[in-house]
Amino acid sequence: MTVRVRTSSDGYAIDGQWEGCAAANAFLKHLAGRGFSAATVRAYAFDVLNLARFLLDHDLRLAAVTPVTVFEWIDWQDVRREPRPGTARRNGRGTAASTINRRVAAVRALFEYLVMTGMRPDNPVPSPRRGQGLRPQARGLLGHLGPGRPRAGGRLVRQPQLLPESLDADAVEQFVASLRT
Repeated sequence: MTVRVRTSSDGYAIDGQWEGCAAANAFLKHLAGRGFSAATVRAYAFDVLNLARFLLDHDLRLAAVTPVTVFEWIDWQDVRREPRPGTARRNGRGTAASTINRRVAAVRALFEYLVMTGMRPDNPVPSPRRGQGLRPQARGLLGHLGPGRPRAGGRLVRQPQLLPESLDADAVEQFVASLRT
């Protein structure tokens, strides 16, 4: 039971013995019709393929996916966590949190498409937490200040905050020397 992404006359398609191939291919065709780039449609195809392999591995149908199944799928991908100070590295095994969050976004879009077309009654991909309960928005004394910078949403897996890397002195000198004014 192999499932794979193949190129087709319409762009990309998922091929194999998975009962969700028709729905996934209709979704990919929908993305292409909306003007998504070929690279984006290809990435979505491989993200949906990842879900398909999980469902086949666990003998589940696309219609049987629940929020619990989505979290089991996230765990199945083995998120790569940054090692704690003083512990050994895991040799780069596991999937980066950013990759898993991209896959979750693609699968959320797939299920939104299935809901929109009437193939499914609900979207089983949980919405990410965007706040910590009901708190008043932070505003100025007279209400003239906005809520601050927009928060990034859509992530079910926590991603580490990466700091920018510094340049060495030679690279800085080379950059400054390249400036003409």
